[in-house]
Amino acid sequence: MIIMSMIGNLLRVTNAELNAYLEDSSLLENRIYHETDDSNLVDIDKTWEGIVFLLTGQRLTDADNPLLAVLFSGQLIDNDQDLGYGPAHYVTPEQVVQLNNEISKITKADLRQRFDPAKMIESGVYPNIWDESDETFEYLAGYFRVVQKIYSEAARKNEAIVTFIS
Repeated sequence: MIIMSMIGNLLRVTNAELNAYLEDSSLLENRIYHETDDSNLVDIDKTWEGIVFLLTGQRLTDADNPLLAVLFSGQLIDNDQDLGYGPAHYVTPEQVVQLNNEISKITKADLRQRFDPAKMIESGVYPNIWDESDETFEYLAGYFRVVQKIYSEAARKNEAIVTFIS
């Protein structure tokens, strides 16, 4: 039996690329699955729902917080396209700037305060590996820092961000 992992992905794109993907979502799929060495495409491993929890205090399915848009904006490239575990979400360059302004203020100490392994396990936050260890926290905080860097770079370059689970 093969157990699949749900890996979070962020892709920095120009506004023109975003518009092209909105017109023809197959272009996005081709880029993701057929281009190699795309430095604008970064995976955040299985931390996506843990990051949602750190940002909102809730699980993805329960989250009602503007910071949910960092990974799941609700703005879909193509509602019918499945990139592994559903369609891709996107944020516009303007939204990237707004979200970057919020998440750039979040420190590692802030994350530590928001990290609640017992609540994460009780809530079923994927991948349900949370414990009190520093290793688990560092895994999550390290990938949150990756998200911050992606947003910072996209904001600096006036880019949009596409997110998806594969």
